[in-house]
Amino acid sequence: MRRIQGGAALHKRFQRIAVLKGGPSSEREISLRSGVAVAGGLRTAGYTVDEIDLTGRTLDLPAGIEAVFIVLHGEFGEDGQIQTLLNARRIPYTGSGADASRTACDKRLSKALFDRCGIPNAAWAVVRQGQLCPLPLPVVIKPPRQGSTIGIHCVKAEKDWAGALKDALNYDDQILVEAYIPGRELTVGLVGNEALPAIEVVADQGWYDYQAKYHSQGATQYLTPAPLTEDQSRRCRDLALKVYQDLGCRGMGRVDFRMTPEGTLFVLEMNTIPGFTETSLLPKAARSVGIEFPALCDRILQQAQID
Repeated sequence: MRRIQGGAALHKRFQRIAVLKGGPSSEREISLRSGVAVAGGLRTAGYTVDEIDLTGRTLDLPAGIEAVFIVLHGEFGEDGQIQTLLNARRIPYTGSGADASRTACDKRLSKALFDRCGIPNAAWAVVRQGQLCPLPLPVVIKPPRQGSTIGIHCVKAEKDWAGALKDALNYDDQILVEAYIPGRELTVGLVGNEALPAIEVVADQGWYDYQAKYHSQGATQYLTPAPLTEDQSRRCRDLALKVYQDLGCRGMGRVDFRMTPEGTLFVLEMNTIPGFTETSLLPKAARSVGIEFPALCDRILQQAQID
């Protein structure tokens, strides 16, 4: 793998940056934490930063903003809405454009694209209220436009189906059902068109849910880089890059996988605006190849553009 060099760019395309954080989605809490971290990283890298906490679906930027670093997770941030507003105002922004964001954010659209492009992923179906499970158990059910494992359940017994579906329906009226893939949880971060080393996530309770991600310090292990063979590591990076490119993503991203005991990879999802908290995976992967947090923020910002 070609090593990504650390360090902030000597020539800065922009000077005054707006960091968009918060937002109206169920991931607001995480977005606020990510936004504070990114703003600090950019200031360390030499930028003038305005932190903007969005509470609704409108955008009011101070005069003089030259580019926007989007740290809005979920609805309004990752679904193409904020990108569409910034495109209309001709203000460069970080991450993927509106169309790629919309497709990646909606797991129904991204799963259909994976099938068309030959990207290995779990068998899936879409259900609504009152429907029975359409796939053999165990399955994973998830609201198709949520992140941070919000509303996700692993259903192993028929008696648990109705309760899990009811909870997931709090977040969407259509729910994605996937075959459960046993094995290891892996993730690959991307910066530009470079795939970083894979990280293995080992949750203490065996299920990497919202609690394990954000509220159980020390209960989840992040093996960085993942203990993989050279061939497995290469396949993870190659598949992550294919997902990223087939979706039309740019700037940054993170692809999550399951790897079976036999070594077969299945793509779970593409995150176009991954977390930037102290436990987030993209910064961990970047640090493993010598890119410290301010340099990572700078590198992503340098690629800001409009559609």
